[in-house]
This record gives sequence, C-alpha cells and structure tokens, in this order.
Amino acid sequence: MINFNYETEFIIEDELRISDWILQTIKQEGFKIEEVNYVFCDDDYLHKLNKEFLNHDTLTDIISFDYSVGKIIQGDIFISVQRVEDNANDFNVSFSEELNRVIIHGILHYCGYKDKSEKDAKLMRNKENHYLSRLL
Repeated sequence: MINFNYETEFIIEDELRISDWILQTIKQEGFKIEEVNYVFCDDDYLHKLNKEFLNHDTLTDIISFDYSVGKIIQGDIFISVQRVEDNANDFNVSFSEELNRVIIHGILHYCGYKDKSEKDAKLMRNKENHYLSRLL
C-alpha cells in the first residue's frame, strides 16, 4: 500500500497513477510492498528530521526510513517540496520530473541501490532514468 501525506499545501495531482508506477517499479525489481508512506513537507520540517534523526544540520530533498524485511518493502519517505523545486531549477528540469525522480529514488534505496560511491550513483541514476521513462 502506498500512502501520500501532506505537511504542506502541495498535493500530487494524480496519486493513483503515481502509486501504480511505484508498485510496478517494486514488482519489476523483484520486491513486494507492505506499506510505504510518503510525506510531502517543506524545508523546515525535513531539516528538523535531518538534525534529530541523522545528526545532519543541512537541507536535503529526501529522507527515507527503511523498515523493509528481506524482499518486503516498508518505510517512510519524507520529501521537501521546496528543495525539489530548487533542485529542478538548478538542474534545469521541470518540477514534475524532479519530483518523480526523488519519489522513485527513495524506492530504489529500499530495493538495495546505493548512491554514496560514483559507481553506485551512476547505477542509481540509470535506474531512475529507466523508471522515469516508464511513467512518461
């Protein structure tokens, strides 16, 4: 089950379409879903979480808390809509494209993909692009 929650005025336009896309991604990666909660918020909200739970005093676009067990995915994904908007401007892409990239990025982490090394980040980006192409 995919749940969308809002701590800001932003709302996803087509929750069903995005939810189906996420579920298909999980299935194609060989996983099953228990529950994933997306929480869309602002920079202040996510900054507080980043400091409290990760001891990082920085802004970020996404924080995910992974409670998955084996191939069963469950977790909470917090996304700063403000940060996504700023990143979209910085990367010269649409807000929608950047938002969808961040949405699927969190799921790919739950599927075991990392992004700390250059090699891992490249694989993550390729996977993001692959699944973004399936949504458009």
